[in-house]
Amino acid sequence: MRYAYPYAAEPQPEGGWTVTFPDVPEAITEGDTPEEVAAMAEDALVTALSFYTDEGQPLPRPSPAGNLPVAIVPPLVAAKLALHDAMLAAGMSNVVLGRRLGLEEKAVRRLRDPLHRSHIGAVEAALRMLGRRLVVDVADVAAA
Repeated sequence: MRYAYPYAAEPQPEGGWTVTFPDVPEAITEGDTPEEVAAMAEDALVTALSFYTDEGQPLPRPSPAGNLPVAIVPPLVAAKLALHDAMLAAGMSNVVLGRRLGLEEKAVRRLRDPLHRSHIGAVEAALRMLGRRLVVDVADVAAA
């Protein structure tokens, strides 16, 4: 799964833009410049997706971007979201995965939390336990 979500940037009369995500209504932000809009969109997206992981809810699927810009979550966040998706698909709790990995439930919860810093190797090990493999793809900025 590619965690890349289209967003709309609406110009505001007082200046700047308001950013909203059609697929993630909880993600709303603003920015004064196109660069700030892109950075704030990514931050708002990660924060909003963390609400879903906190509640153990399925993540919204991104719709086709069409002509809209796209916010792509950072690699570690993508791995954490993939772990969350894999755990939901397997019907596996934090406690059960923790036992299999030799970790406490709290540690697994942190592995799923997009806002918590984790080692990518720990997230990768948890994904492997669920029969998933982490694959990294590098693309040109223009292609992203």
